[in-house]
Amino acid sequence: MTSFTPSQPVRVTVLKVFVPVLALIVLAGWLIYTPAGLLGKADAIAYAICHRIASHSFAIGDRQMPLCARCTGMYLGTLLGFLFQYNHEKRGGMPVLKIMILLGVALVIFGIDGVNSYLTLIPNAPSLYTPENWLRLLTGSALGIGIAAVLLPVFNQTVWADWQDKPILHSWKQVGALVLLAAILDLTVLSGNPILLYPLAILGSATVIVILGMIYTIIWLMLFKQENKYHHLKEAWLPLVAGFTTALIQISIMDWGRYTLTGTWKGFFSS
Repeated sequence: MTSFTPSQPVRVTVLKVFVPVLALIVLAGWLIYTPAGLLGKADAIAYAICHRIASHSFAIGDRQMPLCARCTGMYLGTLLGFLFQYNHEKRGGMPVLKIMILLGVALVIFGIDGVNSYLTLIPNAPSLYTPENWLRLLTGSALGIGIAAVLLPVFNQTVWADWQDKPILHSWKQVGALVLLAAILDLTVLSGNPILLYPLAILGSATVIVILGMIYTIIWLMLFKQENKYHHLKEAWLPLVAGFTTALIQISIMDWGRYTLTGTWKGFFSS
């Protein structure tokens, strides 16, 4: 008896049906079983990747923001980096060395502040200084800019057939503009204005899905050996939907696991 091996067109046709159906099922399930409202959904996304400790978070009025101060800075900083660095040239080169060194310094500072902050949660543990939410926000924003500066070129290199081998960040002028915009963004968060914080809270959580979706899109393209096949987003809809569906599956599993262990959507150390 001869076995039937689907041809490439048949496999693609099956995937074009299966992936969107799976995406709808996963999305529907996640929407049904997570807290109601836009901020509730933002909480559920943050719940999968952030400790959400109340004392380490900013608030919209009397309501805790979905992400802690550090994660708020990191994901909003990444979003800012994506928007600032996006261009139709589809640049896939890493930032020039001098800027990579600066981004590396930002990573080290982020790590030091994170470890110092963690130590304060341990009774009688030594720490370098008293952690502050504004510093968590600042170091998170700096790291977020670095995440965007690395992830966007990798995404461009993997997805696009016409990507350009040019550095995405190549001048101190660009860095200065990014730092200025990040400072304005951080000051907006620190203002405590609910009208401004509400959309930023939604955008911060949405960026979690964007980052994970981009990473999984890259992985799926590599697994199926479909790198550098596309010229426009509409052509790449299948791997993008697959990537973002995988991201939502990961978030759903982490939500389920954490809720099963804690029985609450609140952050750690919440009463």
